[in-house]
Amino acid sequence: MTIEQPRVRQNYLAILIAAIACFLLEAAWYSYFQQAWLAGVGRTREWLMGPGALNPAIQYGTALLAAAVMATAISCVTQLTGAQTALRGVQAGALLWLGFELSAWSTEYVFEVRPISLLGINAGFWLIGMMLMGAIVGAWKKK
Repeated sequence: MTIEQPRVRQNYLAILIAAIACFLLEAAWYSYFQQAWLAGVGRTREWLMGPGALNPAIQYGTALLAAAVMATAISCVTQLTGAQTALRGVQAGALLWLGFELSAWSTEYVFEVRPISLLGINAGFWLIGMMLMGAIVGAWKKK
């Protein structure tokens, strides 16, 4: 008796669209929460835009690449856990967020003595972003 291994077929267009959607959500999210986020990290808008700031192309490129890696992982988990659907993608995104994002951020914030409001801003974004990416890669089946 042989057990058939589940086959993962990545839909790179869906992953790209999911990463872009997450990137755009991130821009809106941190624009909305900018003042609270800056207060939480102990910075000012002037510092953020000052001469010591990183090149925005590096920052935005990193954000987009990281979102694509996450979308790929969410796609894998979605496909390996059953039927590929938007709901399963959302569930996979939320589970991965709980198991990795929230637990890692929480530990880091406790030891760095960062405000809980900052955890809410940062981890809250990733919960919604990962569920959004999960919905996209889950719903968009490769033909």
